[in-house]
Amino acid sequence: MTGSKKDEIGFEAAFKELETIVERLESGESTLDEAMKDFEKGMELVKLCSGKLNEAESRLQKLLKNDSGEYHLNEAE
Repeated sequence: MTGSKKDEIGFEAAFKELETIVERLESGESTLDEAMKDFEKGMELVKLCSGKLNEAESRLQKLLKNDSGEYHLNEAE
């Protein structure tokens, strides 16, 4: 995956692709070269998913902070 391609793929698509790779690796039917390629791609997808989750968490934290810097849920709305 190139840098721009990583930004284009959404979390859900990346996670689905990761699940497919894990299933292929668990089946044990791949050649060593195929398994290594799958593993490398899987690690890229893990990093991508992790980064997207971290971004989402950061955005949520910003949205949930009040003026004094404490986290809150706006239950009145």
